[in-house]
Amino acid sequence: MTPVSTRPSHGDDRAQVAPGTTSAAATPDATDALDRIDAVVLVPIKAFHLAKGRLAGVLDPARRERLARWTAEQVLAAAGDGPVAVVCDDPTVAAWALEHGALVLREEGLGLNGAVDHAVEMLRADGHRHVVVVHGDLPRPSPLGSFARARTITLVPDSRSDGTNLLSFPIDVGIRAAYGGGSFRRHLAAALTTGCAVEVVRDPFVALDIDHPADLTHPLVKDVLPAWLRTNPDNPSPTH
Repeated sequence: MTPVSTRPSHGDDRAQVAPGTTSAAATPDATDALDRIDAVVLVPIKAFHLAKGRLAGVLDPARRERLARWTAEQVLAAAGDGPVAVVCDDPTVAAWALEHGALVLREEGLGLNGAVDHAVEMLRADGHRHVVVVHGDLPRPSPLGSFARARTITLVPDSRSDGTNLLSFPIDVGIRAAYGGGSFRRHLAAALTTGCAVEVVRDPFVALDIDHPADLTHPLVKDVLPAWLRTNPDNPSPTH
């Protein structure tokens, strides 16, 4: 029986899961390092001017757009020196991604899930064998390359264990995007049918996204926000 194992990494809590497993064991750090592989990071990004509508009560449209750009920059920076692709349907986002050295995959009218699935197929055709799909609204993500592990599907849920902030998988296993409310459970269920090793990571940084006004005052978020964004009553700062 394949064991369920837990191990610390970057302050996270990882649990490897396989169908029918019941036992637990530690995984040495050396093995973890050997399992890491090169992967392409894929970031779906919504048009900046349409992003973060749920923050309208605390941020005006200009600051919401600026926030969307800023978080996307944090995500691309967390990809390090590895290949990065941005999938989008907006020319402004496409131009921004090119300026940041990313490959641009333009998709029109497919919706988030269709755009991600088609982008993954395009990356497969380009010779990539492993992909890390990550949301573009993470304010301080961990290094994204650390989530690419050989022969392993890795999922990082959001802080509510509802959404899937990161999904890393060998492209050949054929995982389909299932974003939207409750996506973490759908992605996990799909992963467990592949026969591939499955790892759920409770990473406190990748779990953080900015969807609601309260997210701006999270202790791990408010300390990294740029000064121009600290405008709500719980996190005051002069605006620029």
